[in-house]
Amino acid sequence: MSTRPLASSSGIGATVLGVAASLSGKAWRWRGGNMELGEDAAGGIGTLDHTILDQLLLTRGVAEDDLARHAAPTLRAFLPDPSTFRDMDTAAARLADAVTAQERVTIYGDYDVDGATSAALLVELLRQLGLAADYYIPDRLLEGYGPTGEALVKLAQSGSQLIVTVDCGAMAHEALGMARDAGVDVIVVDHHKCAADLPPAHALVNPNRLDESDLGAAHGHLAAVGVAFLLGIALVRTLRARGWFKDRREPELIGLLDLVALGTVADVAALHGLNRAFVAQGLKVLARRTRIGMAALMDASRLARAPQCSDLGFALGPRINAGGRIGESTLGVRLLTTTDPEEARAIAAQLSQLNEERRAIEAQVQEAAEAQLAGQHNMAVQVLSGYGWHPGVIGIVAGRIKEKTGKPAVVIALEAEQGKGSGRSISGVDLGAAIIAAREAGLLVAGGGHAMAAGLTIEPARLAQFAAFLDERLARDVERARAGAAMLLDLALAPGGLTPVLVETLEAAGPYGVGWPAPRIAVGPVRIVKAEIVGKDHLRLIASGNDGKSFKAIAFRAAETEMGQTLLHRHQGRRFHLAGRAKIDDWGNRPAAELQLDDAAFAD
Repeated sequence: MSTRPLASSSGIGATVLGVAASLSGKAWRWRGGNMELGEDAAGGIGTLDHTILDQLLLTRGVAEDDLARHAAPTLRAFLPDPSTFRDMDTAAARLADAVTAQERVTIYGDYDVDGATSAALLVELLRQLGLAADYYIPDRLLEGYGPTGEALVKLAQSGSQLIVTVDCGAMAHEALGMARDAGVDVIVVDHHKCAADLPPAHALVNPNRLDESDLGAAHGHLAAVGVAFLLGIALVRTLRARGWFKDRREPELIGLLDLVALGTVADVAALHGLNRAFVAQGLKVLARRTRIGMAALMDASRLARAPQCSDLGFALGPRINAGGRIGESTLGVRLLTTTDPEEARAIAAQLSQLNEERRAIEAQVQEAAEAQLAGQHNMAVQVLSGYGWHPGVIGIVAGRIKEKTGKPAVVIALEAEQGKGSGRSISGVDLGAAIIAAREAGLLVAGGGHAMAAGLTIEPARLAQFAAFLDERLARDVERARAGAAMLLDLALAPGGLTPVLVETLEAAGPYGVGWPAPRIAVGPVRIVKAEIVGKDHLRLIASGNDGKSFKAIAFRAAETEMGQTLLHRHQGRRFHLAGRAKIDDWGNRPAAELQLDDAAFAD
């Protein structure tokens, strides 16, 4: 057994259990140092938990002298001074003016979860400050992404004296120019990539401005809701300095972290540094179920226990998203800001129904998109398009295609004159920058995003040129990223070591997400006692080891893969190592640990 820290380990990148090619064709390598516990784990993880926790932190880039801060991430430890960011003080001062003068303010949000939570956060904060702000969420199909000049002018004409765009606006030069000409101030709160030429906003707060300070740019991984929370801190601080709270109660900013956590996870923002602190503390707020709309959403998701990070991305987030994708774009903000329990239950139920409809539509588009893959096997980026595809699900389908192929994917819903596209990338390939470059090259009507996700508008006649542009620009990056791809493991142990205590130890280094990957463990050698298909194409196993211990494993959407077919039909007489993520199975009388299977390899 080796549990020495990363700094002194000679096992970094070494092959795990001798697996050079698994059933999915990947080599198994250590994420950091060798943590092969083998039979030693069977007696209990308790004496090793501190070492395992340290190792998990070290292999995720934490310095040895910074372990304590990252072991229990708090806002106090990670929160920067909001004034670090360009235009933050200007934005806070303008908002403070609006609060004190009781101006009419409208929050203009995007239609996804990040936009909904950002808008809800500022609406709720202004409400606590005594200002009843309006909100405006554009229709995905009729208005598209980002603020339009027509909408901003209409808001100005209806009486809005200040408009705050959240999760959009960083590239809205024409629209903000129209707002300026209409005499309304606009504050942009965004996180998407910016061009050197900034739009004419009263203030533009975005850590991804090209002229941002080094410290501000270091927070470029924040979701828009995280930037909005920092603006909230700056606003309260500005009002405090003006004496606004002399006879008034200050708002409880910590109570807004449930919104920050949901928006951050659902937008697939990197969970390191401040984002990890946001989510860790936000989960605590969520567990208190104090927000009426959030509690209704958890009930609609049949989430009775305290929510975990994965629940935000797979249960709560998709329901909020369903409103903007195929339903009414304002449903998310309405749910998250309502104070009426009956209204909250009704909206949560409506979002759940829309989410079911979204799944059916998504399946149809995905099937059609996958049918085009055979003709693109030599392309670095999969660019798939079709007439009649619902634009509300193309981002999800792009993510599925990316996972299936291991390449960036762009899925485009075409209409007669133009198509709406959404892209998802792989680690090490900046798709957002490539989309901006394609727009600047005249290949796109509009486009932008960040490294892992992007959106675009394109004329159908430009599709071939656009696909060729992405292939040429990103081929080397994709090749490099794919060449370095391997199944990275944190721990290897015998079946007896797969216990609820181990799961708790692994979860202690969370929350996990992009940029802070969940631990993956190898368990074995084992024999397959039972293998069956459940649901549509999920694989469920019971495996038993040499130590006499058995456990359950499940592999989602894997029944038709080479791994799934081997474990289903060709496992007799063979022993395997199984790799995946340890989870708690709490369906029985006593919680047990199971494996969410990602890969398998022959052990003989």
